[in-house]
Amino acid sequence: MRAYVLTRYGDANAMELRDVPEPVAGDGEVLIRVRAAGLNPVDHKIREGKMRLVNRLDLPRVAGSELSGVVEGVGVGVTRFAEGDRVFARVDKKRLGAYAPYSVVNEIHVAKMPESLDFTDAAGLPLAGLTALQALRELAVAADDRVFISGGAGGVGTYAIQLAVWMGAEVATTASPRGEELVRSLGATTVVNYRKQRFKDALADYDGALDLTGGQDLPDSFAILKRGARTVSIAGVPEPTTARVDLGAGPLLAVAFWAASATIRRQARRRGVGYRYMFMHPSGEDLDLLAALVDKGTLKTVTDRVFPFEQIADGFAYLEQGHAKGKVVVEL
Repeated sequence: MRAYVLTRYGDANAMELRDVPEPVAGDGEVLIRVRAAGLNPVDHKIREGKMRLVNRLDLPRVAGSELSGVVEGVGVGVTRFAEGDRVFARVDKKRLGAYAPYSVVNEIHVAKMPESLDFTDAAGLPLAGLTALQALRELAVAADDRVFISGGAGGVGTYAIQLAVWMGAEVATTASPRGEELVRSLGATTVVNYRKQRFKDALADYDGALDLTGGQDLPDSFAILKRGARTVSIAGVPEPTTARVDLGAGPLLAVAFWAASATIRRQARRRGVGYRYMFMHPSGEDLDLLAALVDKGTLKTVTDRVFPFEQIADGFAYLEQGHAKGKVVVEL
């Protein structure tokens, strides 16, 4: 089969379309005929080698982090899926493999697709949806909380807004004028035009913040929080809890993250707030929840652009411009 293979760490040319053997499902694994796959910022970060410290891969390796498709076969011990099931998954971080006609995924990372979605929209849900759900849980969002989410029109942001509203929160976010209508339609009640105003000058007394954009937005989020509240980030600097809880790493990585995050943690302490950097984890159980919310009409998918599989480089070029409203997907 022809698949996109990460041959080395580097620029866009590091991912090549090559002939590779079709995978075979092992014990506890599901063989999926891929119909669509999502493109994500983490995918080009992996390609560039920016994730090597936390996820060093043996190369060459078929790339890609999320997919939708049809079950073609199952390994010994698989009980939740059968041939012909329509499924989606955030694949194993060490294995990857979504950018191919066939992919093998551990059963615990797979879920049945929402019945109301086609393969294209379903392919863009796993990584961003899981990230949003798990980050809001980490933030411990409760009914009547006021929550700030930076970059609400992006892939994770569009799901985070809806899930926070489902949890009972009032949501503020940042967006460009082009993105304001979208984020309001998803449930945000306060929208700051980041091109004209810094959100820290417009907001105050929030119960929690979800940082999806990093940079100056991260320390600015501390300024709008109540004392004792905290920011959960997926775009800032990993800290010791990231190593212990999310990565299951030993003390060496925890110390490295402690040093790397010293400045941002100090800034948080000065404001009397907390800081947590989080890595999401694949979870078929969480995907089941997201699928149920989609089929109930509580959660809407937002797909910005769709590219043919052969034009995946164009898809990444568009994604890396940083202006996608929702998800970017390739179809097989």
